Amino acid sequence: MLKINFPAHSFRKLPNPYKGASEDAPQMFYALCDVTELPDNFPMDTNPREQKLTTSVAKQIRNSLSEEAERDFYLLNRGILLSVKDVKYTNATSELCLTFEDGSVHGNIDGGHTYKIIKELKNKTTPGMQFVKLEMLTGVEDVFSKLAAARNTSVQVDSSSIAELEDRFELVKRVLQDEPLIIDRLSIKQNEAGDVDITEILAILNLFNLSEYPNDQAEGLPIQSYSGKAKCTDRYINVHKDLQENIENPYVKMNPIMLDFFKLYEKLETNIGDYYATANQGGKYGSTKGVSGSVNSGRYFSKFFFRNMDYSTPTGFIYPILGAFRALVTLKENGYYGWAMDPFAVMDQLGPKLVSATIDRSRTLGNNPQSVGKDRGHWQTLHMMIRMHFLENLPT
Repeated sequence: MLKINFPAHSFRKLPNPYKGASEDAPQMFYALCDVTELPDNFPMDTNPREQKLTTSVAKQIRNSLSEEAERDFYLLNRGILLSVKDVKYTNATSELCLTFEDGSVHGNIDGGHTYKIIKELKNKTTPGMQFVKLEMLTGVEDVFSKLAAARNTSVQVDSSSIAELEDRFELVKRVLQDEPLIIDRLSIKQNEAGDVDITEILAILNLFNLSEYPNDQAEGLPIQSYSGKAKCTDRYINVHKDLQENIENPYVKMNPIMLDFFKLYEKLETNIGDYYATANQGGKYGSTKGVSGSVNSGRYFSKFFFRNMDYSTPTGFIYPILGAFRALVTLKENGYYGWAMDPFAVMDQLGPKLVSATIDRSRTLGNNPQSVGKDRGHWQTLHMMIRMHFLENLPT
């Protein structure tokens, strides 16, 4: 439990408007505070986005706070919204006491940029010159995520940021928790540092969603994983809202083999040059349109496991190939997904053919990797190549 005491220039409570409301019902409190007296330790884990202080909005906040002669910061700025367990105000000393009990629902909800900029500039601000409005809410624990989504509208908060507050990515993070090269670089909340974006994680999971793309229906192809990653994120969130972590949730079904998807991506990404050379009698993969080659070996790094690579490959090549391995995913008797055949062995066996077919298709489409990534016929061809390999190698 955290209690924070600080001066407030003025304070007001707006009682709950509904008659008969209990003491635990939501309550609203407002205060005006001198920015130089604002505490430095309001909890920030509850804010749905990380604060990026180089945006135009941040610059406007900084400029209005710096213009002391205008004395209008409290009018121009929306202020800071806090979810708290309890609010107490002492009239005799004009002191405000805020209690934060649960770090997952108590803290800064909106106004994170304002708060960080105030902390940055308050020692350069003259006391009594600039004030900020605080809005404090109690009893909102049950509606916290809805509140965070509704109040963060000045710069729209993406759906994954809100979903993270609702703990919807825990089943994915549990699978990745023993892979520090992925989990430590994972970016979920808006503006959060990290070069592995949750939308890309979910796009890859979408490639193997048998509920959405059954292997026995040739028309169902996960092209959205390449061309519409935001829709893949929305699909995951909506499924989780409906099914939570029930076994009927296809993302729960993936649990035993989920990590293999990213290892397969790694294997393809790091070996694609060799696969191409094998299929093209030593041809140089780096000369392929859209591929970036390294003059000095090891210039590039693989997406998930950060291994040195000689080439950087367009995702328009990688996604259709990786997505074709859905043909090897099967539903086991226990309700979870499994592999019908070792996918890593199949990658080595068919990799040269899959890569060669992809480069050839790119050339017919004007040497455009983006066109390959969206080409329905190519996705069908690769899926069928792996499906036929599986059927031809069934034990007799």
